[in-house]
Amino acid sequence: MTKVIYEKRGEIAYITLNRPDKRNAIDTETDDLLFDAWTRFRADEEVRLAILTGAGDDAFCAGADLSTHVDSWLAGGPGLGRSMLDRGFAGGITRGLHRTNKPIIAALNGWVIGGGIELALACDIRVAASDIQFGFFHMRRGMHFGDGGIVRLVNTCGVGIAMELELMGEPITAERARECHLVNRVVPREALMPTVQDMAAKILRNPRVAVESAKETILDVVGRPLDDQLRLECLYSYSTMGDPEIVRRKDEFLGRRDVDRPTVSR
Repeated sequence: MTKVIYEKRGEIAYITLNRPDKRNAIDTETDDLLFDAWTRFRADEEVRLAILTGAGDDAFCAGADLSTHVDSWLAGGPGLGRSMLDRGFAGGITRGLHRTNKPIIAALNGWVIGGGIELALACDIRVAASDIQFGFFHMRRGMHFGDGGIVRLVNTCGVGIAMELELMGEPITAERARECHLVNRVVPREALMPTVQDMAAKILRNPRVAVESAKETILDVVGRPLDDQLRLECLYSYSTMGDPEIVRRKDEFLGRRDVDRPTVSR
């Protein structure tokens, strides 16, 4: 039984952590399989979007499987951090393979713990089942995030929330996660995948070049001074204007032929 399932359905890649007996914790083999999955996703021109989830109902991801990771970390010495710079946790999607312009949606179907939070934060949109929790228990073991968790918590939730969640090491509910902007939406468990698939369909109806340029712009402006942000937004946005699909969409709109033309009720 493979520990990571990669399934392509049309323009969507479904990536599933498949260790339900281990709460989908990521051991070294799973980490390598995720590296293969993210590399395949980035390289496949037929695929525009990924949906990431975990097998079973108990956990999305319990983070690193410490039985296979921690000994090498403890023996790594002072150069450990430098040796890991090129490839972060969960197959490099947290650092190293993170600069893919294709959107990634996380369907959080169970507990999200430790490095599983880092994995979720590395996704672009997060939807949580209403009965799940997020566990920051790594702090109780003397470890803090090192694979993008702190950076993305600060960028996504703000300094104060990052301080609270990371320093206290307490679990939070899905609703609290939504209040902190850690997740985009909270839905009943039975509505989780239909909601994620509906969001994916709405992204895919938009021209690819615009979607990917918008994601790249958002990632590049984070943390920069305002003038730099405005400059990058302008450069990225207007560079898409000559794309043939944009031209076609413009002609359809002006000719009132666009199939998803919005209606406005008065």
